Amino acid sequence: MKKAYRIKKNEEFQKVFQGGQSFANRQLVLYYMEKEDQSHFRIGLSVSKKIGPAVLRNQVKRYLRQAFHELEDHIQPRYDLVIIARKPTNQMGFHEIKRSLHHVLSRSKLLNKKIRL
Repeated sequence: MKKAYRIKKNEEFQKVFQGGQSFANRQLVLYYMEKEDQSHFRIGLSVSKKIGPAVLRNQVKRYLRQAFHELEDHIQPRYDLVIIARKPTNQMGFHEIKRSLHHVLSRSKLLNKKIRL
C-alpha cells in the first residue's frame, strides 16, 4: 500500500474510533468514517498480540493489505477504514481473510458494486 493510503498516527485511529461507525463479523471489526477532503480511502490495521507471535501477526497484516489491494477498485473513496483482526484470523488463509473482509465491507455498504469472490 502506498503511504497516502495508510493511517499510521494514533490520533487518526482515535478519530475513526470515536467519530465513525462500525461493523463486525467473527474474524474482523471494521470502523469507518467519511472524510470529504480525501480523493481516496485510507486504511489502518490493528492486529493484537492475542493473535499470536510477531510472525503470525505480520502474516495476517500482509493478507489484509493484499486483500485491500485486490479490492481497491471497488471500495468507495473518501473513507478512513480501520480493521481490527480478531483471534480466528490466526487460523485463516489468505482467501478466507479476503472473503471475511469482503463481507464486512459489503455489509457496511463501502463497496461500489457487487463482486463475486
